[in-house]
Amino acid sequence: MQDYHSGGFTLPGEAGYEQLTLEMARKWGADVIRDSDGTKLSSEIVDAGYRIYSTICIIRQHNAFAEAHPDSQQQVFLTSEFVMAQSDILEIEPLNGYFREQFELNTSPEAMEYWQVWDRTAGQLVPADAWEYAQGKVRIRNCVPYHDYSVSFLAWRIWEEINMYNHTTNHWTSEHLRQLDPRHPEAWAYLQQWLRTWCEENPQTNVIRLTSLFYNFVWIFGEDMRRTTRFVDWASYDFTVSPAALKAFEAEYGYALTAEDFIHQGKLQATHRPPTLAKRDYMDFIQRFVADRAKVLVDIIHEYGKQAYVFYDDSWVGMEPYGRYFSSIGFDGLIKCVFSGFECRLCAGVDVPVHELRFHPYLFPVGLGGLPTFSEGGHPEEDAMAYWMHVRRALARECVDRIGLGGYLHLTIGYPAFNDAIENMAVTFRRIRALHEAGKPAALNIRVGVLHTWGRLRSWTLSGHFHETNEHTLIHINEALSGLPVEVRFLSFEDVQAGALSEVDVLINAGREGDAWSGGSVWQTPELVAEISRFVYEGGCLIGVGEPSATDGLPTRLALARVLGVDLDRGEYACHAPWSFETAEHLPFVLPEAMPKTAGIRIMGPDTQVLSAQDGTPVMTMHAWGKGCAAYLGGFEYSLQSARMLLCLLCHMTQTDPVAAGFCEDPLVETAYYPASHMLLVMNNHDTEVEATVAYPGGKLQVKLGAQATCFCPVE
Repeated sequence: MQDYHSGGFTLPGEAGYEQLTLEMARKWGADVIRDSDGTKLSSEIVDAGYRIYSTICIIRQHNAFAEAHPDSQQQVFLTSEFVMAQSDILEIEPLNGYFREQFELNTSPEAMEYWQVWDRTAGQLVPADAWEYAQGKVRIRNCVPYHDYSVSFLAWRIWEEINMYNHTTNHWTSEHLRQLDPRHPEAWAYLQQWLRTWCEENPQTNVIRLTSLFYNFVWIFGEDMRRTTRFVDWASYDFTVSPAALKAFEAEYGYALTAEDFIHQGKLQATHRPPTLAKRDYMDFIQRFVADRAKVLVDIIHEYGKQAYVFYDDSWVGMEPYGRYFSSIGFDGLIKCVFSGFECRLCAGVDVPVHELRFHPYLFPVGLGGLPTFSEGGHPEEDAMAYWMHVRRALARECVDRIGLGGYLHLTIGYPAFNDAIENMAVTFRRIRALHEAGKPAALNIRVGVLHTWGRLRSWTLSGHFHETNEHTLIHINEALSGLPVEVRFLSFEDVQAGALSEVDVLINAGREGDAWSGGSVWQTPELVAEISRFVYEGGCLIGVGEPSATDGLPTRLALARVLGVDLDRGEYACHAPWSFETAEHLPFVLPEAMPKTAGIRIMGPDTQVLSAQDGTPVMTMHAWGKGCAAYLGGFEYSLQSARMLLCLLCHMTQTDPVAAGFCEDPLVETAYYPASHMLLVMNNHDTEVEATVAYPGGKLQVKLGAQATCFCPVE
């Protein structure tokens, strides 16, 4: 009989707590022990017979070198506050409002070439001979009174952001770590030699766990406690910039980037906005640089007989695992910290030999939301179960190889309920993994394409974790899809025009007008609109959510309004009488009690069927278009009920029977059917015991499940 009590688990060890480390390794069935930031592994732990992971953040452990070579540090373009001129002379202090422990002005001659001053009211660049910098301030002459002005400038990043966060949140007391830029020749030579020396001095390490690579996601702190985070974007490239990078880019691409290409009228180039051509070029430029440098490091690690895993968080920018260059690096494994199901799917689909999830909560006193975890008032076992219920449904669809934890193991002392919960999760994970190893779960014959600007590059993600992007509709859709028995792929608008719709049965477009997820001005491309119209007319299905295909300047605000059967009114229809409608009496499936709505939605004609409405505004409609059909949803917020509604909508539109993959009428009871193992996986998301009937291709099964329990049910 297979042993589900050991293997596939990475435990954070800690010197000084040897007995606890080995005890928890046995309890949780660990086969690997790792160190975490700020911890060490003693010889007693290292020699205990476990494989050893060692954590390295390649760019932030070198303060002495950074102090000796300050020009090797990383930089960023920032913009000052907008300041109104009251006369023809104006002085602006560029760093006013920023956290001064994070940034320092770069006033070197090569940096000053890239500084800019803007008349923001007029949208005009101020000539370089009309301003000067001295003693921390920019003095602007010949200003237009009552116009707003700003300064765009390069700044050194003098405190690495993850270290800074842990100092300010988890009370770290180490020195403020700085970060090196591998584009600087001396820094790059130093980092390679440092890694070689480290490998030679640590023969006990089997796997080097690179805490990502070179460039962190953008996290800009402010000095005002009412807004300590001024800007955060987990997919931004702003922290990769330097005069050297800008010059190398210009030499390769034949045109120069300016500060404004990054500052973008003070909004910065957030991932949620459609990119400019310059941004696309710059991203590709950085991705190739990161992949080339990363491969050198991985090759060094391999020379010493060690494996190289990468932790896909923190300094991951330029290393997108679904990008064109990732596979060239040669990583042996990828580790992803997860709060949600879509993050599991992101990890599981990456082209690496080993996929590992780092579970939450992190073994820290305070969680990422600022609430106590392993401290007074915390209930880490409840946190762990809440995250697990998101993760479990995704693992049922596509599993990974390993799971683990991170942080300070000694904090688990006094939390036996948490320790028991992790033990049970580990056993369940191993059983789910074994089912996948025997054969894939049954899936419905429905191929879903999620359409947005970034396509495959942003598979399963937007920009960050669920709690950082939950205001965006699409991340809720991704979370729902992560546990559904359908095939999911992510398409760009270029993919659609190249014929990718032949690979999907249902196309989903969701977002706000002008954002990267809805698409923005790309919808002014007639060929794109015609291709999707053809796809639906010839039998395909379209689901639009929120403000899909919204753009200005066309006869309709939604470019696909005629296909969807609804349009978005921004005032253009002020004198046009709306079509009256009645809500359908008999719905094809159960809708959630509350569904989000988008203001201004109106039906295009009497052939649009309204399934649900709020205060006279349609929130869900169906519309036949040729041989196909289109559905419109005013919004989508993830819950198990809305996930079930999405599954039923997909089945209704494609005329598919959900029983083929296992199905329970109760939306809080999810299932997966594994034909090769003759097994039904049944997951109870109720916090009470429940009895449920599960239908599968061979019949029906009555199951009694404990609260939040997972049941493995043999079937014929």
